[in-house]
Amino acid sequence: MVWRVSVTLAPSRAPSSRSTAPRRRTRVLALPEARWALGATVAFLVGLLLDTVVGSPSWVYGLLYAVAYAAGGWEPALEGLRALREKTLDVDLLMIVAALGAAAIGQVLDGALLIVIFATSGALEALATARTEDSVRGLLDLAPTTATRVTDTGTEETVPTAELAVGDVLLIRPGERIGADGRVLDGTSEADQATITGEPLPVLKRPGDEVFAGTLNGTGALRVRVERDPADSVIARIVTLVEEASRTKAPTQLFIEKVEQRYAVAVVAATLAVFAVPLAFGADLTDALLRAMTFMIVASPCAVVLATMPPLLSAIANAGRHGVLVKSAVAMERLGEIDVAALDKTGTLTEGAPEVTEVRPLPDSGLDADGLLALAAAAEHPSEHPLARAIVGAARGRGLRIAAAEDFVAEPGRGVTAVVEGRVVSVGRAEALVGGMGETGDCMHSAVDGMHDLGDRMHATAIAEAAAARAAAGGETVVLVTRDRTPVGTLALTDRLRPAAPATTAALTALTGTAPVLLTGDNPSAAARVAEATGLTDVRADLLPEDKVNAVRGMQDAGRKVLFVGDGVNDAPALAAAHAGVAMGRAGSDLALETADAVVVRDELAAVPAVVRLSRAARRLVVQNLVIAGTCITVLVVWDLVGHLPLPLGVAGHEGSTVLVGLNGLRLLRESAWRSGAAQEA
Repeated sequence: MVWRVSVTLAPSRAPSSRSTAPRRRTRVLALPEARWALGATVAFLVGLLLDTVVGSPSWVYGLLYAVAYAAGGWEPALEGLRALREKTLDVDLLMIVAALGAAAIGQVLDGALLIVIFATSGALEALATARTEDSVRGLLDLAPTTATRVTDTGTEETVPTAELAVGDVLLIRPGERIGADGRVLDGTSEADQATITGEPLPVLKRPGDEVFAGTLNGTGALRVRVERDPADSVIARIVTLVEEASRTKAPTQLFIEKVEQRYAVAVVAATLAVFAVPLAFGADLTDALLRAMTFMIVASPCAVVLATMPPLLSAIANAGRHGVLVKSAVAMERLGEIDVAALDKTGTLTEGAPEVTEVRPLPDSGLDADGLLALAAAAEHPSEHPLARAIVGAARGRGLRIAAAEDFVAEPGRGVTAVVEGRVVSVGRAEALVGGMGETGDCMHSAVDGMHDLGDRMHATAIAEAAAARAAAGGETVVLVTRDRTPVGTLALTDRLRPAAPATTAALTALTGTAPVLLTGDNPSAAARVAEATGLTDVRADLLPEDKVNAVRGMQDAGRKVLFVGDGVNDAPALAAAHAGVAMGRAGSDLALETADAVVVRDELAAVPAVVRLSRAARRLVVQNLVIAGTCITVLVVWDLVGHLPLPLGVAGHEGSTVLVGLNGLRLLRESAWRSGAAQEA
C-alpha cells in the first residue's frame, strides 16, 4: 500500500489569455476505490457513534464495524495475497492481518480505524492518478479535429486532422487553431503559441516561418504546408512526454515503504515463532496465541507509519493555509530533497503579460510622454491584441483621457491605424515595420506608406530600425507611433518581472547551494534580461517542451534532484520528469496544475522556497518520530519476548507511542512553522 494523501483540488484563478485544454474531470464516485472507501468510512463513523455515544447493543455497532472491515479491507487484502503469489510480502497484508488480529483480541475499533485509513489513502491516490490522466487526454483538445485542406486545383475541403499528410496545404483563417505542424507558404498573421513555447505575446508569422498544431491564429489568413504527421506534432509529443515521465519517474517512497518487504517478512516470521516455539515446548495454546497476538500488535508498523505521516500531512495543511497546495505526502517529502532548481520564465519569474515600461516622444513631435501614450491608447482602444490591452491599461493607470477612434483598421502582424480627433494615428511593432520594408522602402508599413518625400521615408526607416535593434538587444517589444504619417515616438513593452523573483532565486540558491537554471521557450534576449535581473547565469532559451525535459533529465542523470517551477502546457513534461514540480496557479494550464506535485494557488513566487523549507522541517520531524516509534516498539517487543507483557499494557504502550509521534508531527500545524521559513526567504 502506498501511503499517500493526494489532493487534487483545482485552484480558482483569473482567466488567462493563454490557450488551455478544456477540462475533463473524472467524478470522484466514478472510481471504485472511492466508493469502497466512502462505504467503509460511513460504516465506521456510524458504528463509532452507536458504540461510544448512543450505547447501542454490541451486535449493532459490531455489524457496522464488520462492514467497514469488508468494504475497506478486501482490496488491500487481495493485493497482499497477489503479492504472496509472487513470493513477496508487503505492508498491505501485514496491516490487514494486524487489523484482524486486533479484532480477534477485542480491539475492533482500532482495527476498523486502520482499515478506513488504508481505504481512504488508496482512494485519494486513485483520484490523483485519474485527474492527471484527464488533463493529459484533454490536452489533445487543443488541436482541432478538422482542417481546411487546399487541393492541387485550388478547391477547399474540410478533412479530419488525423488524415493530414506531410505536403498537404492548409488554409488557416483568422481566429482558427492551426491543424498541424508546418511552415507558412503565404500570408501574414500572428500566432498565440504560449501553449508550446511559453512566449507571452503572439508571434509574427510570415512565409517561411514554422507554426505548431493547436496554436491560435490571429487576424490574418495563412496558407501552411504540413511538415509533420499529426501523430508526431509538438502537441502530441507533449502528451507522450508527460505520460512517459509519469510512468518512468520512480516515486520517492516514504520510509516504511522502502523497508516494508523486509519488515513485513520479519514481523510475520517473528509472530509465527512467538506462537510456535512456546507451543512446541508445552505452553498452553491460548497463552501462546495471546502472546503472539500481543507481539503482532506491538510490532505492527502503525507507529512507524504515523511517525512518517503526521509531520508531512501537517506540513501539507500549513502550506495549504498559505496558498500552496501540495498534492501528497510523497510530494511534500520530495520537495525537501531537491538540490537544484530549474525555473520557467514567462508566467513564473515574470507576470506573463506585457506592460509599458518606457514612453519616448520624439523631440519635434510636440508631445510629452502622457500625450504620446494617450494618442497610442486611443488608436489601440478597439483592438483586442495583448499589446493594445497593455497600452490602454497604462494610459488608464495614469488617469489619461482616451479619445474616441474612428475608421479603425488592424493589419495582421503590423499594427493598427485609426483616425483620432481628425488625425491619422498608426501604432505598430518596430521590428515588423523594418521586416516589411522592401529594398527601396516602397513596401513600408501603412504608417509610412504615404510619406511625401524620400527624406521623411528615410527618417521613419532610421527610427524604426533603431527601435527594432533596441528591442532585439534588450528583449523588449518596441512599437512605433505615427501621426499623419510622421513618426512621433516609441513605446517599449516588456513582460514584467515579478517583484519577488530576485529574492526567490537567491533563496533557492541558498537552499540548494546552486543557482537555479532558467529554462524558457522565449527568445535569448528576453531570457537574458530576466536572468540579469534575477542573478541567474545558466540560461537556456528557445526551448521546446522536449528540450526542457532533456535539460531536466540531463541534470538528474548527473545525480541532481531537480525542482522545476513552471505554469504552461509546455512546462508539463518537465514538471512530470523532475524530482519535484511546482506549478504557478493563477494562469497555469490545467495540465501543468494536474501534473505538478504542488500548486502555488495565490501565485506568490516567494512561497516556493518557503514550502521547500517547510518540507525539510517535516523531514527532520519524521526522523525524530522514527526514533521515538522504533524505541517504543523495541522496548515492547523485548518485554513481550523476554518477560510477560500483559495485553492491555502492550496495547496501551503501542497506542501511546502512536499518539506521541502523532502529536509531535502536529507541531508543523503552527503558524510559526511557516513564518520561520518565510522569514528566512524575506
